[in-house]
Amino acid sequence: MAMPPANFHEVLSAEHFQTLLSEDLKRVSLINFWAPWAAPCKQMNEVVLELAKKYPQLLVLQVEAETQSDISESFEVEAVPTFVVLQGHTLLGRIAGADAPALTDAIATHLRVPSSINPQSQTDRSPAAAAPEESQEELNQRLHKLMTQDKVVLFMKGYPDQPRCGFSRRIVDLLRTQGVEFSSFDILSDESVRQGLKVLNNWPTFPQLIINGEFVGGLDVVKEMADNGELKEMLA
Repeated sequence: MAMPPANFHEVLSAEHFQTLLSEDLKRVSLINFWAPWAAPCKQMNEVVLELAKKYPQLLVLQVEAETQSDISESFEVEAVPTFVVLQGHTLLGRIAGADAPALTDAIATHLRVPSSINPQSQTDRSPAAAAPEESQEELNQRLHKLMTQDKVVLFMKGYPDQPRCGFSRRIVDLLRTQGVEFSSFDILSDESVRQGLKVLNNWPTFPQLIINGEFVGGLDVVKEMADNGELKEMLA
């Protein structure tokens, strides 16, 4: 197997990360947060490697998101793949998901322009006209409709066949092992649903499992229920 280019590094620790990042604070860096179980990451890892080969002046840091959780948390990475573009410690851009064209364009843009680039210019993608805001009552009606669309509904990051966080992957595996039929909703696709469910169910994290329209719990709660037989009783 060919050796990766000299500007391509697998990050081994938070200290290793800081050392690499601090060597040249004027250099543009690409941080790839990935996970070995996420299929989209495999494709994007190849894109990142090609970018490293194409732009030797670019510092490329591969961060396995769950193994290097301190680094992931410091960048508020909640799903993989996520890409962060920096110059020194200044954020230039952030791309969520397996969006190869957006990542390629972002790197080309930041390496082409002068180093005095305004960090806000690339990441400001607000639409010219804001959509009418949903009232709290309308949102709650929508949430209840989503929660009752099936007997079992899983609100997760990503989709069952392409989960975007380890907790979502594990609860999907658990439900499938238990033979549970369920529908799902990707909370990363709708920020209103994501924030609304946190309040409605008084539960700050995802995944969230709903049975018969009622909130059951997250991964740990569902795992305990599966272990002690409560889950099968509830679904009977």
